[in-house]
Amino acid sequence: MSSDFTDGDEPREFVHDDDGGPDPETHCGHGRGGMGEEVRRKEDKRFITGRGNYIDDIKKPNMLFCDIVRSPHAHARIKNIDKSRALDVDGVVAVLTAEDLLEHDLATMPTLMSDTQDVLVRDKVKFQSQEVAAVIAEDRYAARDGADKVVVDYEVLDPVVTAEEALKDDAPVIRDDIEGQTDNHCLDWETGDKEATDAIFEEADVTVSEQMLYQRLHPAPIETCGSVADFDPGKDKLTVHMTSQAPHIHRTLFSQVSGIPEHKIRIVSPDVGGGFGNKVPIYPGYVVSAAASYVLERPVKWIEERSENIQSTGFARDYDMTGELAATEDGRIQAVRTDVLADHGAYNAVAQPSKFPAGFFKIFTGSYDVDAAYGSLTAAYTNSAPGGVAYRCSFRVTEAVYLIERMVKVLADELDMDPAEIRRKNFIQPDQFPYETPTGWNYDSGDYEAALDKALEMADYEHYREEQQRRIENDADKLIGIGISSFTEVVGAGPGKTCDIAGVEMFDSCDIRVHPTGNATVRVGVQTQGQGHETTFAQIVAEELGMDVDNITVEHGDTDTDPYGLGTYGSRSTPVAGAAAAVAARKVRDKAKSIAANELEAAEADIEWDRQSGEFHVAGAPDRSITITDIAASAYMNHPASEEPGLEAVDYYDPPEMTYPFGSYIVVVEVDRETGEVDFEKFVAVDDCGNRINPMIIEGQIHGGLAQGIGSAMMEHVTFDDNGNVTGGDFMNYLLPTAKEIPNFETGHTVTPSPHHPIGAKGVGESPLVGSPPAIVNAVVDAMAHEGISHIEMPMTPDRVWETLDSVGLSRDPSDSFEIEFGDTGAEPADD
Repeated sequence: MSSDFTDGDEPREFVHDDDGGPDPETHCGHGRGGMGEEVRRKEDKRFITGRGNYIDDIKKPNMLFCDIVRSPHAHARIKNIDKSRALDVDGVVAVLTAEDLLEHDLATMPTLMSDTQDVLVRDKVKFQSQEVAAVIAEDRYAARDGADKVVVDYEVLDPVVTAEEALKDDAPVIRDDIEGQTDNHCLDWETGDKEATDAIFEEADVTVSEQMLYQRLHPAPIETCGSVADFDPGKDKLTVHMTSQAPHIHRTLFSQVSGIPEHKIRIVSPDVGGGFGNKVPIYPGYVVSAAASYVLERPVKWIEERSENIQSTGFARDYDMTGELAATEDGRIQAVRTDVLADHGAYNAVAQPSKFPAGFFKIFTGSYDVDAAYGSLTAAYTNSAPGGVAYRCSFRVTEAVYLIERMVKVLADELDMDPAEIRRKNFIQPDQFPYETPTGWNYDSGDYEAALDKALEMADYEHYREEQQRRIENDADKLIGIGISSFTEVVGAGPGKTCDIAGVEMFDSCDIRVHPTGNATVRVGVQTQGQGHETTFAQIVAEELGMDVDNITVEHGDTDTDPYGLGTYGSRSTPVAGAAAAVAARKVRDKAKSIAANELEAAEADIEWDRQSGEFHVAGAPDRSITITDIAASAYMNHPASEEPGLEAVDYYDPPEMTYPFGSYIVVVEVDRETGEVDFEKFVAVDDCGNRINPMIIEGQIHGGLAQGIGSAMMEHVTFDDNGNVTGGDFMNYLLPTAKEIPNFETGHTVTPSPHHPIGAKGVGESPLVGSPPAIVNAVVDAMAHEGISHIEMPMTPDRVWETLDSVGLSRDPSDSFEIEFGDTGAEPADD
């Protein structure tokens, strides 16, 4: 696509040097902080100076505090709840149970997938740490003391911990609250053409299969969930400050649950300390604090502890997948087949568009041109917290990418082909776009080989292949492995007719108001949790209106003032709300053109917009020009008779299609045969997110996602014992990567604009967590592939890696190294 900046609204390409700075030959270079410039994040000043405003920073007069009593059992009937001792604790104001909530029709709440979940449990708890009662007190210490005094009499039942166990005929039924439910089956789903896929497998030269688990993870945001609810009886209005990634849809759900009219509810999401999908669902704590405030007519604050967050809020992944590929002898992939067993926890509360019970998993054909595909999934209820949130991914895309990228490695090893070359052979080619996949996605644009070529060059791929072989031949103590992942994402949900949350179509919005002095306020329907919206959306508007980015303020997170939007998750901020910002700015620009004609005393048809200078001028007379600042003043002080006063516009953008960012990641690891430890020698990430708004922010997003990818592949796992107790429910047992585990990242990019997006952008925040785990696993497997290893389950802890090495005779006894170390001196090793 041309990099010229025209007066039209077609997407333009914004190109950058490898160092991330603007390319002077192709960038507009106006220096106003528009598209493609590395503008420092506006929001960082308050964050790095301690002036952020998070939920726990909010203090209100006469405020009460809430603490939740949680079940110590994974499966148990409640026989009795005695709250008398708790009410005797100094400072305790009230103790709420399900019986109290029933009086106000608040005992249950809908999930995002039309299931019904207990707010406080009345009869049977279904997972450890489920909410049983709530203590309201004058301070949080009294609330905690009161919670400890609540006595619950349980009848403990046999738990069901895994989806496989749950589907056995003799498994205890978890959801006996659902009429007619006689087992733990939750749902079935399928996609693709089974008959055509099976036929190809029957005739294929080569077929390969592998079973793999994408283990249960938790998003673990640095800030846990919390809320401050404040019901004002004078105004008959409920205001809830809460950790929300989607304030508007949460307001709608609050209204549905409480019966309070929606215009009498205000949701405010202040600074949010990370979300990663964890803060999309409604949790019982939110509802309890609101109910308590409504009843007691005082503000009520609820803040989770870390263990509560991990044990009871939305988990991610937990897909047990079988993948199969059918191919020709020379490595052309003909068909993909997969079967998935999904653990949905105690309720069907997955956070994804309601018409997509398996999320966007059907993108499991990846970046490859295949003839047929078929996928099936069965989901089960288990005695674990509900979840299935889109942890820094677009609704199960991470699982799909892991499946296909692992399977391509398995096929390459089976055929003794280079993993890079087998990808080249099967990539969808640039001239095939738009490309319809066998499962029904419509890819917008791509140049997969260019991204792979750049990654191979950056990784010095051939050198490490030679070094790998040398170490194998020399029986070295440390093996080299090289992993590749060439992934495609689908992001930017809607379109609204296809994608909805709780029935609300997934559009998004932007409201722009240019004030008489030429400054602008931009309000958006998405909610930042660290993505830099206050900067990037300002850059989009600055680009479209010729304004200085410093003269634009972006607001979000307040349902009383911001336009209705569906929130931030699934990398939809730039593809949907970013598009709304561009289109709204163009509406402002259209009106500004009419005002410019009036001010320049010319026909509107003779007025031209100069993106480079950010001015309107008369055709053929560039010296007769006017800036948006001057136009703004005229909009309020000398508007044309044909126009209303003011200069503002709003846009509700329903995307015609989703966008499809892609990339190629290459990881080089050293595997210690003695300890099973894995060290990263090289970590290269090349991404293509279409036109780039702020390269510096993109770089930060990539680094953060790659770190989380290392956590997923090497460390993180929410585990349970046989009784359903969460054994990975705190940071002592749920391990997150630290600076010590994170290597240097080398990042690069290609630019393939989306043809249907107003600014050609695709989204990027989730790509690194989507693409990096399969690259890491492929690398570790690759170190042992010469001895027939085809798979290692995540997390690849040192003991798991060592056991895999040992299973094929590749492990090295520590005493061997000890003898070698002293061999040159003739010294004997000491006796034990």
